[in-house]
Amino acid sequence: MIDETTFRNESDKALEALKQTLFRAEEDGGFETDEKNGVLNVLFEDGAAKFVFTPNTPVRQVWISALSTSYKLEWNEATHAFTLPKTGEDLRTLTERLLREQLDNPSITLTA
Repeated sequence: MIDETTFRNESDKALEALKQTLFRAEEDGGFETDEKNGVLNVLFEDGAAKFVFTPNTPVRQVWISALSTSYKLEWNEATHAFTLPKTGEDLRTLTERLLREQLDNPSITLTA
């Protein structure tokens, strides 16, 4: 497990980078991105759903609440990214997949 300072730095960087990719995609995506107190929210135009991205310092994970599921991403030193252990998807790739599923739009792309 990485130390707390490293976790905070890496999770801040990862969530900021994700926020910027979401900002670029939201015009055509049917969603809006909002950040408050280190928590990133994706709100959908139809108002039916919301994705929440939260750093969880005690367990050194980034949590995503989306599609009625909790995704817990862990730091992967080899890829230098937060990844979902079950699938190996990194934060951006997983978010892109979840957005595509929520909006039923396979053309949504989150570019770095």
